[in-house]
Parts: sequence; C-alpha cells; structure tokens
Amino acid sequence: MLGITVFAAILACVTSCGNPTFPPNVVSRVVGGDDAVPHSWPWQISLQYLKDDTWRHTCGGTLITNTHVLTAAHCIDESLTYRVGLGKYNLTVEDEEGSLYVGVDTIYVHEKWNSLFVLNDIALIKLAEPVELSDTIQVACLPEADALLPQGYPCYVTGWGRLWTNGPIADVLQQGLQPIVNHATCSRLDWWFIRVRKTMVCAGGDGVISACNGDSGGPLNCQAEDGSWETHGIVSFGSPKGCNTYKKPVVFTRVSAYIDWINEKLQL
Repeated sequence: MLGITVFAAILACVTSCGNPTFPPNVVSRVVGGDDAVPHSWPWQISLQYLKDDTWRHTCGGTLITNTHVLTAAHCIDESLTYRVGLGKYNLTVEDEEGSLYVGVDTIYVHEKWNSLFVLNDIALIKLAEPVELSDTIQVACLPEADALLPQGYPCYVTGWGRLWTNGPIADVLQQGLQPIVNHATCSRLDWWFIRVRKTMVCAGGDGVISACNGDSGGPLNCQAEDGSWETHGIVSFGSPKGCNTYKKPVVFTRVSAYIDWINEKLQL
C-alpha cells in the first residue's frame, strides 16, 4: 500500500507539467542559439560537482517530479559529490532570485549503461529533499512510451554548454532550435550510420545550431499538441569534429524508450 501511495504522490506532482509561467521565445532563429527568456524552461537544472571547495557546473538535467531529475549516465562519476541547481538562469549569480540548491540522495545509473558504445545513457537522480514548485521551478512532461516524432519536428535544446566548439561555457541559459532527424536519415552512411540506435533520437545537424560540451544530460524540449512541453531527449553525444558539424546532429537518449525504467526507479 505504501508503494501505491508514493507512486500516487509522484503522479500528483506531474499533473501540471510542461507549462512554464514565463513562455519561451520560440520565434527567434539566431545562429548558434540564443539567450533563453529567464525561467522559460523551469525544469532545466544545473548538475554541479564540488572541487577545491567550489561548485562547478558539469551537466544539465530535467526536473520530472519534485524529487527527481533526469540526466545522462555519462554525467555521473561515483567519486564526486553533487548538488542540483534549480530555478537557475545565470550561473554566475549564486543567490539568484527564485533559485535554490539541493543535495543528492541517490543516483540510479541505467544497469546496462555502456560507455564504449554510449548505450543506455540515462540516469535518474533522487534529490535529498522535495522541492517546492514555483514560477521558476517546475516539472517537465514525459512523452508516452515509445512515442516517435516525425522528421523536421521543431524541438529546442537548452543548457549552459560551450557557446561554440572549444569556446566558453555560457553564463545564462541558452536555447537552440533542433528539428528532429528521423532514424532512417540519421543512420545513413554519411550521417551517424551504426552509431545511432533506435533507443536514441537525433536532432539538428544543419551545421549551425547545436548542443555542445556542458549541455550533456539536458533536455530536448518538444511541444505537444496541447501546448505543454515534453522532454523527448537527453543530450548524449555529438561529433568529435565539433559541435556544429553538418550531418552529425546531436544524438539524444530517446526518453520514450525508457518510460518503464523511469517509472520503476521513481518508486524506489
């Protein structure tokens, strides 16, 4: 009975998911991405680790309940101490209005995570305490199990990653339009070929706008028919030739392929 109660509480937390108080600007098409409207992606988190008494941003992630964050397995190093920054916009401002930092209770890395082939690149972080949802801290929706989006469907990648290949980490949250590239296209010989699996989803690849180092673990935000935003992908890997490489779109862990795994971990 306890398990049922906990699961019901989790479901209650996500009934009003994916509807930001401050809507994102999805009209602009600035080359290389652009500054997001402050707090327009309120489920975006900054995963930070402690080094030399200083907290440093390492990856992004997505708040999916008031106690759970979705990120990439490759972001996790068991030897490090982590915290999660929620409600953040400018990472250079520690006490930013509307933001808070929460410690980590447990990290669940997918049991079949394979770093060599970058398979099952997904992890779920259980926060040390529940967070109170607000205008600046909200949860994203998850897609239905096995849902696939069509070629060219407009989605947005968000994060504080490098502004260009080998460039500086962004101070304020960035967003970039990343249209979906279907598996048939992304698995072509001159695209990602056999590197991309059906548990992954590709987006972008125009050689202009792309995620980059530091965006790992963050969401691929796609708007559903009812206007809510769903997290369809987790930033996983890109081309070693650079962040904006033509025909080498960012490859995301396809969230809809892991709904059962996510639901299982939410109940632990």
